[in-house]
Order: sequence, then structure tokens, then C-alpha cells
Amino acid sequence: MTILVTGATGSVGRLVVDELLAAGASVRALTVDPERAQLPPEAEVAVGSLARPSTLPLEGVSAVYLAPMARTVGRFCELATEAGIKRVVALSGSSVGDGHEGSSGNEYGAVEKAVREAGFAWTFLRPGVFMNNTLDWADMVRAGEVAMAYGDATQTPIDLGDIAAVAARVLTTEGHVGATYVLSGPEAISLRGQVATLESVLGKEIRFRELTRDEQRAQWIGYGVPEQAVDWLLDGFEETLRHPQVPTGVVEELLDRPGTTYAEWAEANRAVFA
Repeated sequence: MTILVTGATGSVGRLVVDELLAAGASVRALTVDPERAQLPPEAEVAVGSLARPSTLPLEGVSAVYLAPMARTVGRFCELATEAGIKRVVALSGSSVGDGHEGSSGNEYGAVEKAVREAGFAWTFLRPGVFMNNTLDWADMVRAGEVAMAYGDATQTPIDLGDIAAVAARVLTTEGHVGATYVLSGPEAISLRGQVATLESVLGKEIRFRELTRDEQRAQWIGYGVPEQAVDWLLDGFEETLRHPQVPTGVVEELLDRPGTTYAEWAEANRAVFA
């Protein structure tokens, strides 16, 4: 029984391939760039993309790990149904819970809606903010000062490896059909707290400088981030000042092990910040 991993070059999908192989599954990895993906020899490599549904290698596939792509999810569902695929585990996002359930106005909500309505035996994974997002701080960390707005915004960042491990677990074990799993890291930590953790792990002084919302907004727009996305991100930080996030405990429950802490993640990625 072959599991198709879409987006196998992506930050989560590539790790899902490794986790499935470790679990003894037969994996077909879909990638637009096999050389960059550096897929293990045990994986069957298929060149293609969800962006080009005609390239989807669905024959003989029993289940699919579905990376989010709202623009073509409808066609994917049509082709997968025609191919007789019953099981889909879709990567979604915690923003679906912000009033976007079943909504086509949110990319993750649109993917969930299409998969649900197609009649697959589905499971949705809704992680929150990624620990990897703070890799963008590398230049600031090396310079000894991280400047961000909403330093006390408290979130529950998750390691990509934990998301991939959960995806592999629900694809290879029973009891997850029709489940929506909201995934978080094991601790609530502020932006200021993440900087303090990096300071401790790296053994160097790193100052935190608070930006105003307008300063942060201008900075991100200057980097080329769309204004709508900037406002959405800043609104999210502001919301966690009023309502700090709390860990969901789902990773620990599904994997029967502790989730990765931010300090553990920082240690594993210290070379990026050094």
C-alpha cells in the first residue's frame, strides 16, 4: 500500500517522507525538484506538483499526505476520487479555527472544505506558528539585537519535525478518520522569551528592542510582504497579548513522547544563528 506525499520538497513534506519510511511505509514522493529534495533511495520519486494536477501519480496509491494548495485542490479531489483513493491527511492551519471553518476565503479552510465534501476518509492537521519562523532572525541574532513588535505576544510554536511525525502516525495507524488535530509546541513562550532562550543556548548577549506596530508594519512591507498578510500577522500577535496561547497537548498524546521545546529546537539550529 503506497502513500503519496505531495510537496515532498517542502519544509514539512520532506520530513513526512522520512517519518513514513522509518515507520516501514511504502512512499511515493512528489517533487518538482528531486535534486534539491535529496530524497532517500527507499522512496519512489515522482516529478510533479499539485500546481499541475495532470502530473499527479495516483495509480496504486492508498493514501495521500496533502500539502495545502487551495487553487488546485478541487482538481486534486476529482482525480484522486477517480483513482479510487480513500484516505487523505491534509496539512491545514490553526487559522481555520478563527471563524474560517468550511470557508473558501481562507486557504486552509478551502482545502479542508474540498477534501471533506469529496468524501475522503480525512484527517486535518492544524499546526500553529512554526519555530522555524525565527530563522528569519538570524542576522539580527548575530548582530546582538532582535527588534520586533509585540515582544510579549505569547504563542506555542511547534517544531516541523513534530508536525511530520504526527502526519506519519495518523497515516499509518487506525483511529484518526474524521479527526481535526490542532497542533502546538509543548510550551507557551513570548517573542521576548524566545530571544532569551536563544541568548542562553548561544551563550551570548542578545538584546530585545520593542518596535511599534507601525514600525514593524513598514519594515515587513519594505521586505515585500503583502500588506494584507502583514496586517494579519500583526493582528495575530496583538490577539495573543489579550489571549495568550496555551499548548494543546495533542502532539504528546499522539506520539506518546514530549514535544520539542524551543530550547531544543534552538540547540539543533544553533549553527544558523552563530
